[in-house]
Amino acid sequence: MKKIQKVFLSFIFLGFIFILTACQQNDLAKQDSLKRAEQSKQIVWGVRNDVRLFGLMNIKTGQAEGFDIDMAKALTKEILGNSGKPVFVEVAPKTRIPLLKNGNIDAIIATMTITPERQKQVDFSDIYFHAGQSLLVKKDSKIHSINDLGESTKILAAKGSTGTVNIRKVAPQAQVLEFENYSECFTALKSHQGDAMTADNAVLMGIASQNPDYILTGGIFTKESYGIAVNKGQTVFIKKINQALEKLHKNGEYDQIYSKWFGKVAQN
Repeated sequence: MKKIQKVFLSFIFLGFIFILTACQQNDLAKQDSLKRAEQSKQIVWGVRNDVRLFGLMNIKTGQAEGFDIDMAKALTKEILGNSGKPVFVEVAPKTRIPLLKNGNIDAIIATMTITPERQKQVDFSDIYFHAGQSLLVKKDSKIHSINDLGESTKILAAKGSTGTVNIRKVAPQAQVLEFENYSECFTALKSHQGDAMTADNAVLMGIASQNPDYILTGGIFTKESYGIAVNKGQTVFIKKINQALEKLHKNGEYDQIYSKWFGKVAQN
């Protein structure tokens, strides 16, 4: 009988801890993100570690590098001053919004397309990057556009990305295979698990720049606008981010960061 009572009390205790933790996370998510950032002198950014040119882990330094990373650094400096510190947390398409909602990160800058569905969950900044969805194939592929995608065609896409939704709209007859991230998608493409990989052209350009046997084909078949996401209700924080974005455009720093990561790609 005592053993049963101990087990019962243990379940009650664990349940209490679970509820307390959930409440703490909920409270954290509801806090004023800008005030928290100003007090801690840091902004915690959700970034990608697997998207070349935007956010990719440098094995030698152990640090993520790319356009999004440099933008986050510049924005942090504009918002918090020279003493402000950007902190980076790796996110994936299916984890970034939950991490934001739980208060684990303050903002997401991770090749995230602004969509009406996502706007129901988060608030977005002004557009900071214009892109469009495309296809990546082997150079000798018979696929030259979305019109070549048939019932036997296998398209590889990342889970939680707009790519999976868009490709099903423009090529409903094609088979779509979803993987955890872009790296897994490309690995699957190289191992002949699919005929083409789809994602934003900016993402695919990064892959193609390091893999000359693969090319983008068919141009773009969507218009994608990347935005910085914050929790709902963080109006002051999003206003600060937009003001910082505007200043980076005006003082030329945005163009410098863009040229650093995409200047060479644009000439190909």
